[in-house]
Amino acid sequence: MASDGGSCALVSPCAFSPKSHQYLALSTQDGRLRLWDTLSNTLYQEYVPSAHLSATCTCLAWGPCRTIKDGPQRKKRKSEVVPHGDQLDLLALGTAAGTILLYSTVKGQLHSKLDGGHDSKVNCVRWHPENNCLYSCSDDSRIVEWDLQTGKVKCKWKADKCAVSCLCLSPDGKMLLSAGQTIKMWDLETKEVYRRFTGHATAVSTLCFISMRPPTHDMEGLYFLSGAAHDRLLSVWQVRSDGKDKNAVLSFTLTDEPIYVDLAMSQSKDEAVKLAVVCKDGQMHLCEHVLNGHCKKPLSPSCSVQVASPGSVGDGVPRPVPILAAALTMDKQALLLAYGSGLQPVIERTTLNAGETHVCLVRDIQASLTLRTETTFTKVKTPTVKADAKLLVPGLPGHSAPIKSTPVEMKRKPGSDTKEMSIEERLSVIDLSPAEGRKGVHKGGLPLQTDSFAVLLVQGLESSDSNILNKVFQTKKEVLIKKTVARLPIPAVLPLVQELSKRMQGHPYSGVLMVRWLKAVFTFHASYLSTLPSLVSHLGVLYHMIESRVKMFHKLSRLHGKLYLLITQIAATDKSHSVAALDQTAKLVYEEDSSEDEAEGSGDEMLAEEEDSDHWEEEEIKEVTERSKKKEGDGEEHSDEEMNIENKLNGDSDLEPDDESEEE
Repeated sequence: MASDGGSCALVSPCAFSPKSHQYLALSTQDGRLRLWDTLSNTLYQEYVPSAHLSATCTCLAWGPCRTIKDGPQRKKRKSEVVPHGDQLDLLALGTAAGTILLYSTVKGQLHSKLDGGHDSKVNCVRWHPENNCLYSCSDDSRIVEWDLQTGKVKCKWKADKCAVSCLCLSPDGKMLLSAGQTIKMWDLETKEVYRRFTGHATAVSTLCFISMRPPTHDMEGLYFLSGAAHDRLLSVWQVRSDGKDKNAVLSFTLTDEPIYVDLAMSQSKDEAVKLAVVCKDGQMHLCEHVLNGHCKKPLSPSCSVQVASPGSVGDGVPRPVPILAAALTMDKQALLLAYGSGLQPVIERTTLNAGETHVCLVRDIQASLTLRTETTFTKVKTPTVKADAKLLVPGLPGHSAPIKSTPVEMKRKPGSDTKEMSIEERLSVIDLSPAEGRKGVHKGGLPLQTDSFAVLLVQGLESSDSNILNKVFQTKKEVLIKKTVARLPIPAVLPLVQELSKRMQGHPYSGVLMVRWLKAVFTFHASYLSTLPSLVSHLGVLYHMIESRVKMFHKLSRLHGKLYLLITQIAATDKSHSVAALDQTAKLVYEEDSSEDEAEGSGDEMLAEEEDSDHWEEEEIKEVTERSKKKEGDGEEHSDEEMNIENKLNGDSDLEPDDESEEE
């Protein structure tokens, strides 16, 4: 009985088929399922799920043998007739999306899909040995019991506070072990916890019963083992009726954490249990012990097996080859090993000597790695092409160089002198010479378009030529950009996005041009980009760059406003200081008359002034009196001036006495 090796997320899930170990089921890193025939070491079947990239396989488990009662099949030959009875058919695959796929090895296709039970990654799946049901656990801390006849959830309950990493069913199918923070034993009839065990400090990756249930109704004498991530101890637990079974009764020391366990159960108390444990470092350990109660010291493996390659010709240093899975055969003496790469494993049956504690198998993997697919299950057919058929070859848009096809014989008669055409002869068949009177037009009639932006863009992306890319990206015409992106082939879309993202991180002027191209790419190829599983990683840098520039735009806008105000103020002050030079030429010239003319006309002027200025003289008197009050303390220096002002206001003047008599 194997642990199915599908609960460790860091290692590709793999499992040998039960009992006969005829097949090895192995899931690759990209979600493909491959079935290998252990007898012939060839690829038996390959299944690629529709969502194998987004929902990769996280665990797998072989189902029990069942009777095939499907619809009528084609009449088989005598060599292909399979004896009636139970056949190994279904294989359960847990995915990272929370769904479970049931694959039929008899039909070679998907049998059914179980959905709606889990919200996150499925960590482990286990088949019930008798009932037609399946159990699964997930990171959502729940255990789901599936009804395989209806394909729906039969029962669902919360098993722990954190993620449930592993499950295991008892041989009689009445008890279920689950591992989260602690190891719990559930009664499947009542769905209640029967026992709790201490467990491990890290996530449990392996759970397996190692003894048959006793005929009595109590659980006395039932043993199981557990292994955890980053833990080099394989612990063995005993279920006791007195409840004193919280700690492990014994443990086996390993070189690294276990990733795959296969065992031969003990049918009696005096029979030893034999384990084949594959560790993460690529070694396999054989452990053998009689379960007779508590053991204080950890037990060491009885034998350790390691596979190594002979090394290169120059150094000759052997290099270790990782072991993927191991299985104990029916006679318990031979061992079935699967080692090498997960894409093309090498399966070997070997017999180990009982006295050796460490065995190193030197194998040349490069010589034995040959992919041989069984012809009865291959679906690849080679089409027959007629001589007069027109062959359409994929190519870049804009290129249309016609090739004169020559009839090819499908079969050659023995002894015929037909020779294969040389490269010179093939090139001479391709006629690209221009026709008379037309430049750039060949005999086919279509011009060779070498200046198309779509062709130049594809050539620049494939060759990483910066000159071609600069010529294409410097265009500013929106219509030309849209037409170029629309004619772009699909494989060139993602390299174009990466090139635009790299160029946007350069000069700001280049970023303005690249935004137009990005807008056109997202407009025409958004549906294709949304199907890429690695879209977030490709567009993450672009998103963060745009977000940082948008945040910086507000600060730059404020700075631009402040600088604009300063510049306008400086310009205004410079304009006010730059006054034109004053004109020194006089606009008006006044010439004084003689003193005699002044004396004659002074009498008339004074009379006119007295008549016209009655009102302003009173205001001037008030102003003078106020000023005189303020200047009373100034001294005798201003007394003469005040007297003169009063005389003027009273009609007195500074004229001579003769002039005064004339005025009177």
